[in-house]
This record gives sequence, structure tokens and C-alpha cells, in this order.
Amino acid sequence: MYSNPLEHGKAPYNIAIVHGGPGAPGTVTEMARRLSEKRGVLEPFQTSVSVEGQIRELRSLLKKHAKMPLILVGHSWGAWLAFMFTAHYPSSVKKLVLVASGPFEEHYARSIMSTRLERLGEIGRQEYLHLSTSMNDPAAHNKTNALVKFGKLLSDADSFDLESMWEVNPVFCHDCYNINKKVWEEAAYLRRSKKLLNMGKEIRCPVVAIHGDYDPHPFEGVKQSLSKVLDDFRFILLEYCGHYPWLERYASDEFYRLMEQEL
Repeated sequence: MYSNPLEHGKAPYNIAIVHGGPGAPGTVTEMARRLSEKRGVLEPFQTSVSVEGQIRELRSLLKKHAKMPLILVGHSWGAWLAFMFTAHYPSSVKKLVLVASGPFEEHYARSIMSTRLERLGEIGRQEYLHLSTSMNDPAAHNKTNALVKFGKLLSDADSFDLESMWEVNPVFCHDCYNINKKVWEEAAYLRRSKKLLNMGKEIRCPVVAIHGDYDPHPFEGVKQSLSKVLDDFRFILLEYCGHYPWLERYASDEFYRLMEQEL
């Protein structure tokens, strides 16, 4: 049985890495293990089915297990969650690192799915339609399994050249479909209403965003948007890199070099 959070390396744990999804526990485990070679790293899993619930859950886990204030790293959806957490509890975070974040304004997000579908090819598009239909069928069973397959299919489109594929943690993924569906509905509204972006006005610590140039999530939706609301912000674009920089064949070494520098 896994504990929550997973502890990598040795205490004190003053770094935490937040997974994406919503509802994709375990996808940052390899990054957490690698970075824990020199320091203590926590990998908290999110199980709540609401945005506010995930913020509170993260607060509870970090307050109990981490040395605060800490460096908070978030990937994809986890970047948004880490961003919102830092806005809610600015004194708890001394640096925020956003890895492959989704765009913070709606108009930057409109091209994401079309880019993915174009990259998938005909067979991939057929599989996309099949899995989408399965997840939207009220009578379908094991939607979480379909969600995991869907995520791995999209990873093919999201990545430039992966060395290895991420895995989800089965212990914490029994309700991943509902977590994804319900949390994402709220998160999409927060972006659409600009409430997500405006939370950045409450953040006081340095913020660093690392993004791949091949990521279908447009980097402008991170770089340009956050430049408007953050006082201390830096943006780094990695070449030949998609949505999972630490798994990319041509970008992982540079990604880890940057992370060592920032941590």
C-alpha cells in the first residue's frame, strides 16, 4: 500500500512535485525520483473531485509532511493547481516552477486539440473517437481504464520523441475518470472567466515556467499571460521538447540541468 504523499530521498522534504491530469497520479514519479538523488522530494496525490478540494488536500499533505516554505513544482494540470495553491497560501511557497502548464487564457487553448488530432494520423484519430465515445457512454464500465489509454494516446501527439512512457499509480487511480471530469469542468470555467489568471496577482514568490517548443499547449498562453500578472517571472523554452520534458530523448538532460539550477 502506498502512502500519500510518496517520499523520495531523505528529509527534510522542502520540494513537492504535483502531477497532472486532473487524475493522473504517478505521472511525475520518475522526475521526483531523479530529483531526490540530492534532496528530499514529496509526490502528493490528488484525490478530491473539486478544485477547492484539491487545493485543501494539497495544503493538508504539505503542512503535515513538508518543510515550509517549500519549492512547489507542478506539471500540466498540476502547474495550475500549484499556481492556485500558491495564490491561496503565498507564505507557504518560496519558489513556484511550472512545467508544461496549460495556457492561462481561453483563446490560447483553441488550437490544442486540432494540433493533436493532426499529429495522430488516421489510425490515432479513430482510436481517439473510440475512447472518447467510451468515456462519454453512461452505460460504459471502467471509464478510468479508458481515460488512461486516452492519456497515453494523446501523449503520442504531445511529445517530440519520448525515451519512456509515464505510468499512473493504480492505488490512487480507482476514481480517476470522475476526478478528471469534475475537476476539469471547474478548471475550464476558472480559465474562461479569467479567475485563474487573476489569482497570479496574489503570488509573491519567484515563478519559473519551463515549456517545450513542440508542446501543443501554446507557450504564449503561459509566457504572455503570466507576464501580465506576476512581478517575478521567468520563462524558459526547450527545443525538441513536448509535454513531458523529463521523458524527452533530446530535452531531458537540459531539463534536469535547469531543474538542478532552480532547486
